[in-house]
Amino acid sequence: MLFKELETERLILKNISTEDRDFIFAEFSNAIINKYLFDAEPLVDIHGANEIIEFYVQPEPRAQHRWILTTKEGTKIGTCGFHCWNPSEGICDIGYDLNPDFEGRGYMQEAIKEVLQFAQNQMNLKKVNACIYAENEKSIRLVEKLGFDFNGETESLFFHGKEYLHKIYHLEFVLF
Repeated sequence: MLFKELETERLILKNISTEDRDFIFAEFSNAIINKYLFDAEPLVDIHGANEIIEFYVQPEPRAQHRWILTTKEGTKIGTCGFHCWNPSEGICDIGYDLNPDFEGRGYMQEAIKEVLQFAQNQMNLKKVNACIYAENEKSIRLVEKLGFDFNGETESLFFHGKEYLHKIYHLEFVLF
């Protein structure tokens, strides 16, 4: 199994599972969390949470993975993971979300640092992309702190018949 649980100073990043159903529902039905997600409507029932979990627990190898960010005290606070993994090219996209009650404490930066180390060492990635809604200043600051480079803007993301400007960032790993 490639994808394993990860640990940081303050967090356990556990693989998503069916036991996370209630948390996934709470997270992705939250209007604040969904403010900058333009790929799906906020969840309105538990069946949507089941679909998200089923997507991420497909047998390996798979092109996506999601971890649940849990404090060492046992509180689930967010998720992060990869999408569109192309092993032959060593490229993938990263995504993440955090419960607003836990913002401003450095949790997501701590988690993403660990996930990026895993990506480089275990997934043999050469490049990680982040597509961020142009008005999501917190997310932009996060990837910039983590060393991602701005790579341009796109208006190709449509949601409810409207274009949403996104900024594209990427992080290239130095190979030795």
